[in-house]
Amino acid sequence: MKKLFLLIGCLALTSACQSAPATPQVESTPTAATPTPPPTATVTQTFTPAPTLTPTPVPLFFTDDFNGDMGAWVSFQTGGIESPTVKLENDLLRIDLPTPNTWYYAIHNAHEYSSVFVSAKFLGTPSGSLGVICNYDESKGWYEFNIASDGTYSILFGQWLAQGIAQYTPIEVEGSEYLKDGKLEYEIGLACQDDTLLPYINGKLFRKVDVSRFGLTEGKVGITASSFKEVPMIATFDRVWVDEPGQ
Repeated sequence: MKKLFLLIGCLALTSACQSAPATPQVESTPTAATPTPPPTATVTQTFTPAPTLTPTPVPLFFTDDFNGDMGAWVSFQTGGIESPTVKLENDLLRIDLPTPNTWYYAIHNAHEYSSVFVSAKFLGTPSGSLGVICNYDESKGWYEFNIASDGTYSILFGQWLAQGIAQYTPIEVEGSEYLKDGKLEYEIGLACQDDTLLPYINGKLFRKVDVSRFGLTEGKVGITASSFKEVPMIATFDRVWVDEPGQ
């Protein structure tokens, strides 16, 4: 079941997002409950954080080629009955999702931004989605821009309703002439400026989205990967870069 359809109707998922930074060399050790149910259902899950490492100072705007320290990243999981395996391999961040309906998030914990462009170049097996995150704030929410293997994209607003309970509101869920069914090899970006989101696919701006109704204007950046029915889903991020919008 695809994440974008699973979220419609403000689906409540659960996770525990911990602030302890984790490195992809160390497998995360969450304990997940039952697989994701159909829309309108609620699942309770728990997550055990990975060991804490001291992050290395990172400039405000940067490129991460995944060939060094990962101490600034904090990760968590929702859904799935097994934990993802996360590691650095051949200058790539590799994420293996062994069970269906699993979502992995990594938040870059070094800085918060009021105006930012976050972009990622990635490759994934054709049963899942990959994306970028901006304006992440544990108390207020975050925005996601995801590309799915069925040739659609989604822009979502996520928010913690209570400890361990998250709600996702679809903002845009559509197809695009820049996307192909079965393919997950793209470079995508998301500019977050005040109350406007500007999504890019392979360097092309294709939408301008007003998100003023959510009132989320600053926060951290991150990445996400999810599996659908067919597993394992293997995602690799070649690089993630953060810059000022328009650069």
